[in-house]
Amino acid sequence: MQLLIRLIINGVAIWLAATWVDKIYLFSPDDNGTGGKIVTLLALAAVFTLVNAFVKPIVKLLSLPLVIVTLGLFLLVINALMLWLTAKISEATEYGLRIDGFWAAVWGGIIIWLVNWVLGILVPDGDD
Repeated sequence: MQLLIRLIINGVAIWLAATWVDKIYLFSPDDNGTGGKIVTLLALAAVFTLVNAFVKPIVKLLSLPLVIVTLGLFLLVINALMLWLTAKISEATEYGLRIDGFWAAVWGGIIIWLVNWVLGILVPDGDD
């Protein structure tokens, strides 16, 4: 149940980033209506969750000196790279995410981080 809630939160975050940032696009081969868009968002959220679970810890460990020198600001670049990697993985299919430019990825990463933080506070994680 916890995994499903996290996937939904990531899906909402990706949708908000695509809505608010001009150069981030969600695409599908045909307009499947709202149900098709929700399935696409959940698939993107699953890919994003897997990228954050497996790739992000390795990248953070390897870039630890840069994170320390920049007082944590390099984590924004890492978040943007994880979002960009999700877009590149999803472009191999007909459904996916497209990001045009580095700064769009940075702003998208900031939006996704903020949404995950706020909804993480509001939704209990079951550890209590």
